[in-house]
Amino acid sequence: MTFDPGAPGLPGHAFGLPHSVDDARVVLVPVPFEATTSYGGGAAEGPAAVLRASAQVDLFDLETGRPYQDGIAMLAEEPRVRAWNAEAKRLAAPIVEAGGAPAGDAGLARVNALCEQLNGWLERTVSGLIADGKLVATVGGDHGSVYGAIAAHAHAYPGMGILHLDAHADLRDAYEGFTWSHASIFHNVLHRLPEVSALVQVGLRDVSEDEHRLVEASGGRVIIHTDPELKRRGFDGEPWARQVDRIVSALPRSVYLSFDIDGLDPTLCPHTGTPVPGGLSFPEATALIAGVVRSGRRIVGMDLDEVAPGPEGDEWDGNVGARLLYKMIGWALRSQRGGEGR
Repeated sequence: MTFDPGAPGLPGHAFGLPHSVDDARVVLVPVPFEATTSYGGGAAEGPAAVLRASAQVDLFDLETGRPYQDGIAMLAEEPRVRAWNAEAKRLAAPIVEAGGAPAGDAGLARVNALCEQLNGWLERTVSGLIADGKLVATVGGDHGSVYGAIAAHAHAYPGMGILHLDAHADLRDAYEGFTWSHASIFHNVLHRLPEVSALVQVGLRDVSEDEHRLVEASGGRVIIHTDPELKRRGFDGEPWARQVDRIVSALPRSVYLSFDIDGLDPTLCPHTGTPVPGGLSFPEATALIAGVVRSGRRIVGMDLDEVAPGPEGDEWDGNVGARLLYKMIGWALRSQRGGEGR
């Protein structure tokens, strides 16, 4: 097939590209699941919103060159995930409204079981793609929905570190009783995945005391760079490039990117479920990714979560998400070529 990267893309294809999952180097895995969201909803529609908006992204990237040449394709949504999400959301709604449920509650137990089914399916799916030599980008869903993808990468790349962009630490233990809550994803990672050697969190501005104590007790396994600290250093004259170098220095050679879009300034993601004032600008976020690559580290996988289209069909969030994802993919591919673009 003759492909013109400057022409309109193919409808329904990731970034309008003509690639199949078999011939693409990069595979996107959609996870339309948001059962444990505790404030605003819509993240289950994030993968479809990113897919639609991706057709508007110019394929030649001024920073990373031509990532499309490696091939990018998205898996079809798994129907079981939609079914699990519908049942789990129905059961979780009264629990969220009540602020939690006691241990032994039948609805709570069923939601946790459905989340475990999701985790198992996603880990198997992503593990198979990694074994086939793919670079995998998982598109949530709420942040808790991607645990299986992180687990698959941790098993494939033992010793990897996670660079986590978020407004929240997500270190709560079974928030509202949900073992696999979006607010508990990195509590689960720390306690269930010893292969993860370091968790470096950037942009945090909502952190509970218990989460802060967990960080302090981690022995350096968890390092946080809060938004107030980053802003203060910037106000005092420290260039963002120097801050990036300090952030990246705590990461091992293999790095997994886990980006909740609410880590950005909420003007860039106004419909995300739990927006918080502050956050990184788009150029700051992409410079952070670039800093990982320029340091000589290798990006082995990634996820992008909590993208939610507006209730009136507003696609701004999907547009920002698609463009951030393309930057993540472009820099990841460069990292796997030793930082060389094409």
